[in-house]
Amino acid sequence: MPVSELVVLAIAILSIIAFALLLAPSFVWLRRRISSRTVQDKEATAEAMADPKGNPGETSRALVVTADDDDFDLPLTADAPQVKTDPNLEDRVVRVVSWAFLMAVAVFAAASGLWPGALASIVILVAVTGEALLILQDVLPRTPLKQAKGPLQGILALVFASSLVALTGGLQSPFTFTFPLIVGAGALLVAPRVALALAVLATAAYLTAGLIVDPTPEIGPLVTMAVNLTGLYLLAYIGASVGREQRRARDAAIRLSTVDALTGLYNRSYFFTALEREIARGDRSGRAFCMVMLDLDDLKSVNDRFGHIAGDQVLRAVADIVRGGVRKIDTAARYGGDEFVALLPETDPTGGWVVAEKIRQVVAEQGLPGIDPGPTVSVGVVSYPADGRSADALLVSADRAMYASKRGGKNRVARAAAEPMAINITPIEAPTKRGSERAG
Repeated sequence: MPVSELVVLAIAILSIIAFALLLAPSFVWLRRRISSRTVQDKEATAEAMADPKGNPGETSRALVVTADDDDFDLPLTADAPQVKTDPNLEDRVVRVVSWAFLMAVAVFAAASGLWPGALASIVILVAVTGEALLILQDVLPRTPLKQAKGPLQGILALVFASSLVALTGGLQSPFTFTFPLIVGAGALLVAPRVALALAVLATAAYLTAGLIVDPTPEIGPLVTMAVNLTGLYLLAYIGASVGREQRRARDAAIRLSTVDALTGLYNRSYFFTALEREIARGDRSGRAFCMVMLDLDDLKSVNDRFGHIAGDQVLRAVADIVRGGVRKIDTAARYGGDEFVALLPETDPTGGWVVAEKIRQVVAEQGLPGIDPGPTVSVGVVSYPADGRSADALLVSADRAMYASKRGGKNRVARAAAEPMAINITPIEAPTKRGSERAG
């Protein structure tokens, strides 16, 4: 079989592999979408059976308590915070490199005089590519196509590189380094699977550009091509490895800043952010939400009798129960030493009470081996805006409700009292000497 036919066959195979790598997640997403709809249908049926009126509103959603089937590692929600970085850094770097390379190509092609017959084509190629970059980077409106700006820029770069190589000598072009540059830079920004697909597409584009110029290459250009492709895949591997470690470091930083190390729940600072955000959302939409605060009963006694390691086990066990007792859209956090809170969006007081009571029952019934009596919790339930219109007011009401359950005998759920809590702060005057009280 001639070399040209082998190259064409290799290009076809590489293109199929690349598109298979790029389209594989779509099939996984479709399968998950179908399975999630099946689960939602089952939950809707269960809610309809629990609610004879057939009202699938806020209360029915709150009454169904589901647990996350995934192992809890890093909490990921739609409102999860991000590490403070420059959101435009990647776009700015891509913009600078793109335009610098386009201007360099124009200068090299015009100043060197190596390709007089192709100079006009090179200039047109640079101009068209620059116009396409301008549209993608600055002109394209915020549409679904705008969200695909990254992949579109990658495809544009490969088309530009293959056209430039074909115009400047094929496999012996001095611009063949463009392919490793594109793949190496892209591998830093995308997942390893996408980086591999990008490398395969670049290989196909490189072979196509070389075959157009010389359909029957000799051994020298073939060796050059093999060396360039080796560098391309090595750069893809290095870029994918470094990019993966950077993403892991970012996820670890998010975890350290938002998650309690002992229990794996969100920490107090993240909960305050989520609460303020939910209050703002409630003000805009007019929808209520609930907050649950629970406190472990007699944790000090457990620490004194069994040691602090046992106390930590109790805290982790209760945290697991709280995590399993709320929905994915809820926010569960460790508020203090032995206090936990849960934010329940779009939940009315009845739904909040049901969630709190279920958590209390599971804690009381589950127990821990070797710890007798087992742990129990006192729970307070408040709702927005009935029990407070600010984060501080809601927390004061939740604290008051929780201590009302403790005063009622512990291991129970209580609501906040109707009357507001009065906090009197009496100023303390410094003691004065008797002699100083004499009039001057």
